[in-house]
Amino acid sequence: MPSLKPQFSRRVMGVAIGAALFGLGATAIAQTAARPAAPAKAPASAKPLQGQVVKMVRIDPLSGLLGPVGLSQMRGYQYFADVFSQSNPAGVKFEVSFIDNKLSPAESLNALKSAIDNGARYIIQGNGSSVALALIDAINKHNERNPGKEVIFLNDSAVDPDLTNSKCSYWHFRFDADTSMKIEAMTTFMKDQADIKKVYLLNQNYSHGQQIVRFAKENLARKRPDIQIVGEDLHPLGQVRDFAPYIAKIKASGADTVITGNWGSDLSLLIKAANEGGYTGKFYTYYTGVTGTPTALGTNGEGRVYQIAYNHYNMGGQMQKWMDEFKAKYKDDFYTGSTIRIFEALGLAMANAKSTDPVKVAAALSGLKWNTFNGEVEIRKADHQLQQPLYMTRWEKASAKFPYSPENTGMTLVPVREFPNFVSSTPTSCDMKRP
Repeated sequence: MPSLKPQFSRRVMGVAIGAALFGLGATAIAQTAARPAAPAKAPASAKPLQGQVVKMVRIDPLSGLLGPVGLSQMRGYQYFADVFSQSNPAGVKFEVSFIDNKLSPAESLNALKSAIDNGARYIIQGNGSSVALALIDAINKHNERNPGKEVIFLNDSAVDPDLTNSKCSYWHFRFDADTSMKIEAMTTFMKDQADIKKVYLLNQNYSHGQQIVRFAKENLARKRPDIQIVGEDLHPLGQVRDFAPYIAKIKASGADTVITGNWGSDLSLLIKAANEGGYTGKFYTYYTGVTGTPTALGTNGEGRVYQIAYNHYNMGGQMQKWMDEFKAKYKDDFYTGSTIRIFEALGLAMANAKSTDPVKVAAALSGLKWNTFNGEVEIRKADHQLQQPLYMTRWEKASAKFPYSPENTGMTLVPVREFPNFVSSTPTSCDMKRP
């Protein structure tokens, strides 16, 4: 596991472990002055907001069993705030601070209040859809009651479909693909795998894991009705230290395949138990590439572990250059590509709106299209769900063609199929209330 000691860029504010330590200053974002940014390639006149500071707060776990994921993602925000402060079309400077919510919705609401009280208007979160649901509700109420002090919620990883369906909000923008999209792509791949006969569903017991169970059953019944669901379990989020009993149940069921949306320690410890327990079936996952899991896998999962995601470790091009530089700087692996898209989208929206005012920026974000590291993407206007390609990758030995090795395992995630936007796109029931 990589070092967990945070490193800081001079362009980015430090970590605030807990709301009591958090301070942004009371000046409104749109009125905050800053020292001139580094010289841009384009003339300053081409950047309408040159020198303005956009203060952002990410509310996510930085401690406990799932803390290593949040700490790695924190470094990603530090790195890309620096990159995009120098290159965004609006000319703004991004500053990101962090609050440890301990994966608690209640702690997150306290952190949100502290951030807003101190002038933050851009809130980021991702680890835990239960937290995202609580934040959406609180931000909706705040924005309704406090005209002129509106807040935007930028969701980088919370994938419960309800967030852009029954609970959708004009102020919420999701940059990950939701569970219905990922399961749509995953089962499109699985339907062609003749060796899949019996599937076990093992997931975390909160909205994210519950939705995976629902959509996996629906999609497999539609695409491969011959596949049997031979067992399912929902376990406490971030609390299980020994998954051996679950592996014993999976083996006893005769399952040849496991579908899991587990992340962080809940996936790395599951994989460790599978290796130690001699389970040789396949795993179809969302988060194989996330902190701790590559090390837990080692070479034992070669050819048997799959990941569905919107990016992977061997994207090539500019993405590969960023990942290599990130690893050299932090001795860590970058995997949350939605971080990049958040900065890209904000820079474009602010340039188009010629403002950092969240009301104007939200209007510019809604329906925004742009080219990113894997082609054209779009924030769908109907529900603010990013429409994007997805990739199925498989855990294999690193090679000259696919050289990036997470956690220096000598292994990597090799792309085996790409799904264009229209394949993974799913309908929305969102009835959005617009201001």
